[in-house]
Amino acid sequence: MKSAVETLSPTRVKLSVEVTSAELQPRMDAAYKTIAQQVNIPGFRRGKVPNRIIDQRFGRGAVVQEAVNDALGEYYSQALTEHNVKPLGQPEVNMTELPLEDGQELKFEAEVDVVPEFELPDFSTITVEVDPVTADEDDVQTRLENLRARFGTLVGVDRAAQEGDFTSVDIKATIDGEEIDTAEGISYEIGSGTMLAGMDEALIGHTAGETVEFTAPLAGGDKAGQDADVTLVLQTVKERQLPDADDDFAQLASEFDTFEELMEDLRAQSEQGAKFEQGVQARDKVLEQMLELVEIPVPDSVVEAEVHSHLEGEGRLEDDVHRAEVTESTTKAVRTQLLLDALVERDKIQVGQNELVEYLIMTAQQYGMNPNEFAQQLDNQNQVPGMLAEVGRRKALAAVLESVTVKDTDGNVVDLNEIDPSDDEDEAPVAAAEESGDSVDSEDSVDSVDSPDSVDSVDSVDSVDSVDSVDSVDSVDSPDEESDEVSDVEAALAEVEAADEASDKA
Repeated sequence: MKSAVETLSPTRVKLSVEVTSAELQPRMDAAYKTIAQQVNIPGFRRGKVPNRIIDQRFGRGAVVQEAVNDALGEYYSQALTEHNVKPLGQPEVNMTELPLEDGQELKFEAEVDVVPEFELPDFSTITVEVDPVTADEDDVQTRLENLRARFGTLVGVDRAAQEGDFTSVDIKATIDGEEIDTAEGISYEIGSGTMLAGMDEALIGHTAGETVEFTAPLAGGDKAGQDADVTLVLQTVKERQLPDADDDFAQLASEFDTFEELMEDLRAQSEQGAKFEQGVQARDKVLEQMLELVEIPVPDSVVEAEVHSHLEGEGRLEDDVHRAEVTESTTKAVRTQLLLDALVERDKIQVGQNELVEYLIMTAQQYGMNPNEFAQQLDNQNQVPGMLAEVGRRKALAAVLESVTVKDTDGNVVDLNEIDPSDDEDEAPVAAAEESGDSVDSEDSVDSVDSPDSVDSVDSVDSVDSVDSVDSVDSVDSPDEESDEVSDVEAALAEVEAADEASDKA
């Protein structure tokens, strides 16, 4: 097989591939056998139909189609490897010559977006300034009130409902007299705003047993956004009574004997939380400076595909203002991923199985899933390599964060490694980059750019009766790409590896 590569732009190349008749012949032979197994021709047993009969009945084009569909992915992958091309997304393939006669070659061209080449500077020279850590008594009181709320009790009240009350309601929604939805015994906290618009205002001032009617746009379903007539039956009204803030409460809600000890711990938590906010601010500012220091061209088609998918999922394809916002954030996300991937490659960052397992467990917890089931689901969707790459990116960013200089506005040097991620719900910025679920990208960011390390499938060639009839193949996927929970996930990953090995041998 001969191949050549032509650079069309910093982010796109064209591969030209030529396969000789001799190289393609094994594929042609296999194609004849496959077709022979699939057809019924009088006078011949299944699988024993001669090649010339297949050519007569179905045309040589059918055989070429079968052979090309079987071989195209492999030839494309070989060309990528030969020229060290790292593709992004799927290529546009154009068949330029098909072996419709004996001795003819297979020739095709493939245009594909690629990982651009760029130089990485010395990021250790970066210096960022962050806000200083200050004690916040309001935050301490908020933490105390949240803790009291966790141990509060709901008590029925004989008065009109007010904001903060907990209610039980029956709800029915109709449009033009047609019942759209109904539910009974729905628990709802007035003021939370988690259900229908206007529901809080409708409930306030009414007592248990009363019926309330109002109009509101539906939040979901086939009629989402349409105004519906809503009827609420207020079954119960309860208020949350908080325990007294005393030594008894401290013993109930914590490991401390006195309320004073509990408050000291809450102040320590508040200070640690402020350090986390400071660290996250440092991380974001460092990443911004990293992106400013490197010129990274981004393939427009990759961004456009991600933006379209995002807007389609939101049902906002016609929203030009939002499209511009998503395009900007997606472009930044792609640049960030390309930058971190380049760091992983330059610094030869490796990801151990324990690191991957920890990340999988943490991510599973964020989704509220069993880690073992989560790992199996990732494998079924071929997403384990993507998770592995994400851990590598976080380690790369963590390494940069350890080398930069961070100061607060008072001139004090901030040591990000002093932050203990176990002391707060958020993660330390260095730990976050290495092992957390916090994304270093914007919330509209892409999940990941297609990996250049795996090939899943090659779309079929529609027809090969003539070269003119085969303008292109639609797409070719990118080429080959401490607890019981830990044990379960390790076992699941072991099963994945075993399955992959068995597949490779097959």
